[in-house]
Amino acid sequence: MNENQIEGIIGIGLTLGILVLLTLPSLLGHLRDRRIDRQIREAQEARDGRRDQKSSSRSTVPSTAT
Repeated sequence: MNENQIEGIIGIGLTLGILVLLTLPSLLGHLRDRRIDRQIREAQEARDGRRDQKSSSRSTVPSTAT
């Protein structure tokens, strides 16, 4: 390997390193947003599930109190 090839490899490595450093925060933010969205969706599903259970456990017999 001659000097020009080594400089080329170093340049490519530095370019890829800078690219990773620039894109990493965006990727981490995207993954965080997806995690939060999933947690919100699961909480809504759990809340809706509890509402369904409450409504089905209520008595549907009309009151006969006078």
